[in-house]
Amino acid sequence: MESKTKLLDQMRLVLRLKHMSIRTEDTYVYWSNVYLVSSEATSHRHGAPEIRAFLAYLALEGHVAASTQNVALNALVFLYQDVLHQIFPELGEIERAKRPGRIPVVWTREEVSRVLGQLAGTLQLMASLLYGAGLRLMECVRLRVKDLDFAYQQITVRRAKAHRIA
Repeated sequence: MESKTKLLDQMRLVLRLKHMSIRTEDTYVYWSNVYLVSSEATSHRHGAPEIRAFLAYLALEGHVAASTQNVALNALVFLYQDVLHQIFPELGEIERAKRPGRIPVVWTREEVSRVLGQLAGTLQLMASLLYGAGLRLMECVRLRVKDLDFAYQQITVRRAKAHRIA
């Protein structure tokens, strides 16, 4: 158990050295821990069959979303390549979680106006920025006065999701 804890601590360190977000760090460590615990329960091996079985379990019995299964896979790839410095095993064909066939819901301008009209103060400002500027929630929360340029009608978004320091 202690070696697993040390491995996850090492993973956190590597994630921080690569300037990954704290949410990515928490998520990768979580899925790596779930994988390590589940594979230790069945065997002490950690190869392609165990990874394939883990991902199949997530898809078939865990009923996770396809994107969640992909995040778990990305966490394991990071664990093997960046922490353990091992080549990630070739998995071949794996059971994928099914992506639901959803039709996106788009509100009319009138519907948006009614929702925004029910809000006041800071909540209305934030909701307006989320809708009008297309900001993500955490991008909006992190905004500072100095990020607003009224002369050029611009908002500077810092630490955007797609931003990564090399």
